[in-house]
Order: sequence, then C-alpha cells, then structure tokens
Amino acid sequence: MGKHLKEAMKMLEDSQRRTEEENGKKLSGDIPGPLQGSGQDMVSILQLVQNLMHGDEDEEPQSARIQNIGEQGHIALLGHSLGAYISTLDKERLRKLTTRILSDTTLWLCRIFRYENGCAYFHEDEREGLAKICRLAIHSRYEDFVVDGFNVLYNKKPVIYLSAAARPGLGQYLCNQLGLPFPCLSRVPCNTMFGSQHQMDVALLEKLIKDDIERGKLPLLLVANAGTAAVGHTDKIGRLKELCEQYGIWLHVEGVNLATLALGYVSSSVLAATKCDSMTLTPGPWLGLPAVPAVTLYKHDDPALTLVAGLTSNKPADKLRALPLWLSLQYLGLDGIAERIKHACQLSQRLQESLKKVNHIKILVEDELSSPVVVFRFFQELPGSDPVLKTVPAPNMAPSTVGREGHSCDALNRWLGEQLKQLVPMSGLTVMDLEAEGVCVRFSPLMTAAVLGTRGEDVDQLVACIESRLPVLTCTLQLREEFKQEVTRTAGLLHVDDPNWPGIGVVRYEHANDDKNSLKLDPEGEKIHTGLLKKLNELESDLTFKMGPEYKSMKSCIYIGMASDDIDIPELVETIAVTAREIEENSRLLENMTEVVRKGIQEAQVQLQKANEERLLEEGVLRQIPVVGSVLNWFSPVQPSQKGRTFNLTAGSLESTEHTYVYKVQDTGVTPPQTPSGTRTKLRFPGQKPFKKSLRGSDALSETSSVSHIEDLEKMEHLSSGQEQEALEANSPEQHPGAPAPQEAEQTGTFQNRAQGPEDDRPQVEEPENLR
Repeated sequence: MGKHLKEAMKMLEDSQRRTEEENGKKLSGDIPGPLQGSGQDMVSILQLVQNLMHGDEDEEPQSARIQNIGEQGHIALLGHSLGAYISTLDKERLRKLTTRILSDTTLWLCRIFRYENGCAYFHEDEREGLAKICRLAIHSRYEDFVVDGFNVLYNKKPVIYLSAAARPGLGQYLCNQLGLPFPCLSRVPCNTMFGSQHQMDVALLEKLIKDDIERGKLPLLLVANAGTAAVGHTDKIGRLKELCEQYGIWLHVEGVNLATLALGYVSSSVLAATKCDSMTLTPGPWLGLPAVPAVTLYKHDDPALTLVAGLTSNKPADKLRALPLWLSLQYLGLDGIAERIKHACQLSQRLQESLKKVNHIKILVEDELSSPVVVFRFFQELPGSDPVLKTVPAPNMAPSTVGREGHSCDALNRWLGEQLKQLVPMSGLTVMDLEAEGVCVRFSPLMTAAVLGTRGEDVDQLVACIESRLPVLTCTLQLREEFKQEVTRTAGLLHVDDPNWPGIGVVRYEHANDDKNSLKLDPEGEKIHTGLLKKLNELESDLTFKMGPEYKSMKSCIYIGMASDDIDIPELVETIAVTAREIEENSRLLENMTEVVRKGIQEAQVQLQKANEERLLEEGVLRQIPVVGSVLNWFSPVQPSQKGRTFNLTAGSLESTEHTYVYKVQDTGVTPPQTPSGTRTKLRFPGQKPFKKSLRGSDALSETSSVSHIEDLEKMEHLSSGQEQEALEANSPEQHPGAPAPQEAEQTGTFQNRAQGPEDDRPQVEEPENLR
C-alpha cells in the first residue's frame, strides 16, 4: 500500500504529462469540454476541481467558501481516501482489516453511549437506519414473510407509531421504503393537559394500541424521541419501554439528547434510552466531523435476519463506511468526545440562564434542564407588565386586538431571528414555526457548536444583541395599533393587514380611479406609489419605506419598517396622505394639460383653416393668380390685419394676440390651483429628523437644561404663531393689496392724516387688471 501511495505522490508532483501528436483531433461525436483529444493530465484535472470549488472570487468575496475544519476534520476526510486505497488489497487481507475496523468502531460507540452488547449499522442518510430496523422488525414478527411476502401483511396489517412531534416526512419516508400504505402509520398526539406539549401522550398511545389489536392489526414499532427535532423535548422513555414489552412492540429512540449519554451525569429520561431495542446516533455534527456516517445501534441475536434486513453485509465496501469514524474516534479520544459534548451543553445552559433575566423573552423548554436545545421567542406582555419600555396596551383594548398583536409577534420574531443570525453568525441560530407557539428562534449548540466553533463570548454577544433589539420590537408592536387607527381615520388611505411584515404596517393610497373590488393591475396606482416611495425616502428619516406587492403583485402598497418610541404617527400618516394626494394632483394636471393641448391644436387647425378661407374671400380670387395678383397688389396693396392666436396652458383656450400687439400687455390668465398641503404644521429644530415627536414632556431633557430648552421652545412657537398671523392678515381678502403692513401703518398713521387734502379727492385712474 505504501508503494501505491508513493506512486500517487509522484503523479501529483509532475507538472505536465507529455502531449500526444494528434492533440487537435476531435471525437466523432464532437463531445465538448475537456474530453477532446487524448485526455488531461492530473494537475489540470485537480486545478479544474479547485476552480469549481472556489468559483469566481469576485462574486461573493466575504462569504465562506468552504467549511472551516481542523485536524479532526482532515482525519475524517482522509478516511474516505484511505478506504478507496484499502479496497485494492487482496481479499484475505481486506477481510481482516475491515473486520477489525468494524468491530472496534462498534465496541467503542457502545461503550461511549452506554449501549451494551449492541451491533452497529453505518449509513449516510439518518433515516436509512430506521428503515432497516423496520424491515428487521417485520421479519422478526412475521415468520412467513420471506415466503408469502405481502399476503402476510395483508391478512394482519402492521402498525408503526410515530409521535406528533417527530420530524416532518419521516412517516412518508418509511412507507415509501417499506412499500406499506399510509394507513399503516399511527400518529400519536402529544400531551394537552399535563406534561410537556411536545411529549408523547402515553395513555392515549396505550388506547391506540388496544384499538389496533381489536381490529386485527399488529403493533410493530414505536419511534420515541430523546430530544425532538423542534424544541428538544424527551419522551417518557421508561414508561414507553414498559408498554412496548407488554405488547411486544419494537422500541426505537432517536434525538439530539442521546449525545448526553457520553457524559458523566445523564438525566433519568435519557438514560432509559439505553434499554431500548435500537437507537440512531449522529456523531458527525456532535463532534464537528465532516462526511462521517450516522450510526444505528441495535440488539438482535439472529444474524440471518439482520442480513436479510440489510443491517449487515459481506461486502468490504459496506464495512469500510466506518473507517472515517474509526480514525476520528482515535484522534479525539474519550476525553475529547466528552469535552465537546459537555461544551455544547454548557453553552445552552449559559444562554438559558441569561435569557431568564431578559424581559419580553419566553423560553419554551424551561422544564427540560438536561436538554441542550434552547428555544425562545419575543412576546408582548399583558397590561400592567412593564412601564419602563412602554409596552402596556391601552386599557380599553379589545381582546381581539390583543390576539391580533399576538399574531403580529410572529413577524417580529422572524425579523429578530434573521437579525441575530447576521449579527452573531457563530451562534448557528435557526428560525422555525411551531404550531402552538408560533415563530421561535432555536439555539442547538450540539448540532452547530463543534462545526462553527461557538464559544461563551458568542453567547454573551447574542444576549447583548437581543437586549439591544427589544426596545425597537416593543415600540413597533405598540405603534402598530395606533398606526392602523390613524390610517382608518384618514381619508384616501387603506390599511393592509400583512402578517409577514415586521414593521409598523402597510398602507395603500386609494386614488380617484381605483377599483377597490378588482384585483387587476393598476398602472396609475403603481405610478403614484412609486413617486410616493421616492418622496418618503428623500425625507431622510429613521424609518424605512419599501413598496411590496399585495394580492400576488396586483396592487402596490407602502411598507413601513421598524420604529422607535419617538415616532409621531399622526404626522407620518398625514405626510403619506398629503404627498400621495399631491402626486395624484400633479399627474392629473399633466394628463389634463396633455388633453387640453391636444384639443387646442385641433381647434387651432380649424381656426387657421377658417382664417385662410376668410383671407381668400377678402382678397378675392384674382389676387391668387401669380401674374395678375402681383399687378393688383402693386396698384392696390392689401392692408394685412394683425390677427394672431396664443394658447393659454392654464386656461386651456385659444386667445387673440390683438390685445398683446395693440396695448403691449400680455394677459396672465387664470391662477393655477394651489398645491394641497396638510393641516398640521410642526416646528422642527435644526438637525431634527422628520416624524420625530417634540421634546416637550420628554424624559430626554436634563434637570439643568430643561428650563432653558422649554423657554426656547416657547419662543420659537410664539414667533412661528406670530408669523402665521401676519401672513393671514396680509393675505386677507378684506385688505387692499396696496395697503401697508400693520407695522408701517402704526408708524405713518399721523403722516397720512396730515397729508390728506383736496388732492385726495381727485379721481384716480384704475389700473388695468393685467398691469396689477
């Protein structure tokens, strides 16, 4: 074998292989790619594989290209290469070597995980071992199955019991692998009154078993959980084992909590799994070993049945599956294995103890002290809970509103989970949706800590990130109801309930031509919302605005993001309504102007044609003849009249230019309509962002500077109110446009009284309207 390794190393060190003379010839089938010619050298092939692994470095420069593996990972990967080389040995030496590897690995795993006198089956798919165990149970309970086959199962149908908390798709996979119909599966509900809601109901299981026996069925196998796939709860394996022995049912256990069997202290519920008939272990993620197979440990005395079921094999390649794990266990040792599992359990306990001190965070697995899985979620407390964070709903809030806020927490928890995954990538968090609790965040260090290298500092950073995001979550949830009520009271706006949006809410502007009952595309509304989104983003506020689809991309809406507690919701809603109305008026003005111009052009063409006809009638037909016309024009010239036309865009009409040319005055036309504006006028300090509440009554004012700030605020408000009053008096219709301002009137009042005389009685020529 050493000789073969040396030859392989020599082949890798050669830079290139000698090319053949007919390198340019192509195959008859014209196969594209590197198969052209006489083949590629080893260096080129390895370089091609490396390029395919890393790809283009400019695409994602900051993403991890390959998993960060240590020496134990290289040992596990080396086992696959060594297995291929070992398979080239002669049969006798290969048989001895594979037997030694298989027996050592099986003995070590049984001793580490306290499963005495067991056999091991190594497989790539985690579910494959359970499928082989089901086949073994069928061959054990049905003696004539090898001869009669399906007829035996048809006369007495087997039943496989699965927990309602089992991982999704497990039952369907077993039926597909075994060729059984789906009625052979029996789903056992979890506890509803007593105990954990993720544990199997033992009393109801016993009732299901008795009912199946009365119907002539055969209870075959029960799959229990030592740590469910969702929240890590452990079934009452001790009671389940007694029930299985009573009715002759095969008990199989799987779950992440089986890893704690390698520790010195094990809880009684998990320790009972050592007495089961079989269990499935996944040492790869537990120990951070890549490409390591899963292991199913089982107890059975008949080697013939295990061979028929596929749990044992005479092929050396099947036995060599244990080689990577054989090498890795030797590298880590018993202390290294226990240390990795213990470190993961300490991380989960550290996070669980820290989250108990954080408000508005609920832990779902508090009763499972030995579980290395921590599942938590953000929740809104009931009235009278915490006045500091201002998360108390209004006293008159209806129960339906409280329930709606509970559903809104799902979107916020999903946002929290995604934020934590980005901020603390070493934590290995996952976001999941549970049927009873809703969206939750799961921390399972046994499945991720060894691979990612999670440390205690990462857990502390995770807790700090959670605490920093809580004020935004609580305030956003509180402002949602206020935003919905304000939008409902505002004309022209429609509140859209989107449970998947984690922000303040979703609003849609209903324009004049909007068909509320139609789901068709709305180009005009999309144009208005696009302009509205651009205007809102130009305000440079702390809020984020997005335009997302509603009703499957049929109508556009404005999605408002997360907010803090100093957001003025009435001002925000009014700004949205006023801006959208302004955009609609401007677009309608442009459309009307386009139509007016089109009609004005048509009218101008008609008037020009009439003017030509009138000129022909006025000049006569003789003047149109080239020679005669020039003679007539020389003797009797025609006096051309200044008749022109001008198009007034504001009025949308054709007007004569005689007034312009004769009186040298151009008419200004009709004054355009004013732009709509809001009724709420707010004084904003320099540097203050939009939608921020006023500092009056805020806790942000210190004791030393609060008086001066309030006085400055009152002065600014007084000045602004005085300016508004002056503007109203100046624009009042009762006051003459030429009258002086109130300040000027006070100063020049006496001079005006003295200056009045006979000259004031003279009639004054009124100025034309156009000159004003």
